[in-house]
Amino acid sequence: MAFPQHSDYLIIGAGIHGLSTAYHLALALKAKDKGDGGNILVIDKTAIGAGASGIACGVVRNNYFQPAMRELMAQCVEIWESDATAYSYHPVGYMQISPDSMFEDVASIAEQQKQIGYDSVFIEGEQASMDYMKGLFHDWQAKGITSVLHEKKGGFANNTKSLYGLAGKAEAQGVRILTGVKAAGFQSDDASSAIKAVVTDKGNIACDQLIVAPGPWAKTIWDMLELPKTVDINSAGEIHRNIPMWVYWSLQEGTLGVDPDMQKTNDGKLPPVIHVDSNSPLYSDVDRSLITDEIWGIYYKPDFHFNGVQGGAAPFKVETDPDQVAVDPYGVDSPEFIVGPEFAHMWTSALAHCQKRFEGQTPKYNDQPSGGIGSFTPDSFPVFDSFRDNCYFIADSNHGYKMLGVGKLVAEELLGSKSKLLEPFRFSRYIEGRLHPVSNSPFPWS
Repeated sequence: MAFPQHSDYLIIGAGIHGLSTAYHLALALKAKDKGDGGNILVIDKTAIGAGASGIACGVVRNNYFQPAMRELMAQCVEIWESDATAYSYHPVGYMQISPDSMFEDVASIAEQQKQIGYDSVFIEGEQASMDYMKGLFHDWQAKGITSVLHEKKGGFANNTKSLYGLAGKAEAQGVRILTGVKAAGFQSDDASSAIKAVVTDKGNIACDQLIVAPGPWAKTIWDMLELPKTVDINSAGEIHRNIPMWVYWSLQEGTLGVDPDMQKTNDGKLPPVIHVDSNSPLYSDVDRSLITDEIWGIYYKPDFHFNGVQGGAAPFKVETDPDQVAVDPYGVDSPEFIVGPEFAHMWTSALAHCQKRFEGQTPKYNDQPSGGIGSFTPDSFPVFDSFRDNCYFIADSNHGYKMLGVGKLVAEELLGSKSKLLEPFRFSRYIEGRLHPVSNSPFPWS
């Protein structure tokens, strides 16, 4: 097939957002009798799921302190549920298990989940929380837990399978996915700021509408589009000027190489995804030395795709000047941004802190490269907005994989229907002071 010279809709990035947008846009064009998947081209410099979507833990949850994130995630969960087989989705639920310092935050989440009809159970008090957890896991032993928010919806998906399932759905609608094509620059319209063509290493591709879904390469493409390198942020009337638009965080995830069946509930079923935040001192499961006496957090789940118990801990900010950070090679191929022995020690010790079955299991940690980096906005929340007249930018700020439904909303916006769910994530929120509330979680995305 000849290299394309033009596409009505050109999408950069074959991760969760690019593929979801392509699929849902194809459906919407057909429904409105304005075209079909043949009007859409997806390009990626490497392969389907070669970025953050391909290494994601795969957790799907609604557990957010921010109302706008909660409402958006409820829509995304519905999309996951719409074709669980194609998306390799496991609706096992999700649990936020928290200390007293987070009680008010989690109670607020529970109340607002109730208001939007999102099915969850909220357990209050230390003894009640312990009893509830022991009802699921007989060996539960984490102390100092004063609340449990058990989301009955949500769960996790197998990332690679879900991405190829999504790609298959898009291609069935006529979408062309072209990998091994790197976007190297843009040609602008002489009379406006619109993008008239994408310059690639294989040739130029003209387009009427550009959609950018770059994941960890958000800053790279943002700079190529000559968008603002800094922003002014209005925080309660005080203007903070020249804040860098992008910062990188190093992601911390790995796998304990045990039989996934080891992590079953008392009745032998697949458990919910477990997320624990704790103020209790964390001691080494190897030598009982103190790892930290500050708030810490982990998440984990059994995963037959990873052949073990897989999960992660809070990321850490990359202190290098963002202009000097090497995003490529990405993920496990990076010589710099992969997890080290400190993560393995902390995470496996935290597993043992929570459940007795994990005591003494640290030597079974799967010591293979894992992790990656994420491109985060100033407030660590997504930007979904139009720029340069005809460029729609999907900057997920590392919330990406779970947000399968964003592509459907973006497709609707491209065809003229503004989304109330995406409105809180416009770029203008920074100067207008429409900021998202900040939680007490140790994670920047909660």
